[in-house]
Amino acid sequence: MMLKKETLNFIKDVTENNNREWFAANKDVYEAAKADVLALVGKLIPELAKVDPLLSAEADPKKSLLRIYRDVRFSKNKDPYKNNFGIWFSAKSKGGNEPGYYLHIQPGTSFLAGGYWMPDAPHLKLIRQEIDYNIGDFKEIINEKDFKKNFKLGFDNALKNAPKGYDPADPNIEFLKLKSFEATQKIDDEEFLKPNLVNKLISSFKTIQPLVAFLRNAIEQ
Repeated sequence: MMLKKETLNFIKDVTENNNREWFAANKDVYEAAKADVLALVGKLIPELAKVDPLLSAEADPKKSLLRIYRDVRFSKNKDPYKNNFGIWFSAKSKGGNEPGYYLHIQPGTSFLAGGYWMPDAPHLKLIRQEIDYNIGDFKEIINEKDFKKNFKLGFDNALKNAPKGYDPADPNIEFLKLKSFEATQKIDDEEFLKPNLVNKLISSFKTIQPLVAFLRNAIEQ
């Protein structure tokens, strides 16, 4: 299973022609690209469920594929369409704010990720507590050989100062300052065109699964 080159080309074309007139004239191309991505998602779901037993092997691929239509009501960027295909896998599918897995397909900037993006305040507090109490387990996950080789833990969304209740001199304060907990791996365009695509993606999801499980455990205690 691999993506068709036409699918990647469609995303490039959307970037260059992000308007409703062009999209309407190329709706059939979009539908073909969407079907191609959904076929990939359909292959990934049962394999990912083997990696993470809280995911359903029977999940509807359409519930994992995010809409290409942008909500521009509160955005300065009025482009009506996203210039990517976004795919979200979690126990609650795309309707839940929780730890999970994400695949971003965008020529030149594609990536795979796992974790919890911008948890709300109650969950953020619980995750910080879990990291503080079980820093050894957390470090074991992010320092695992394949994790360190392939993934990068994001520090862009972090506090400048120590969060309330934590010592600024804590040797692990860099992790406690985080407001978002996700690790990403870049994916080259040509990887989507290789027949071993599903195996490669599942291998990466398997590497990131312990982080997802750690975060899930933190908020469900």
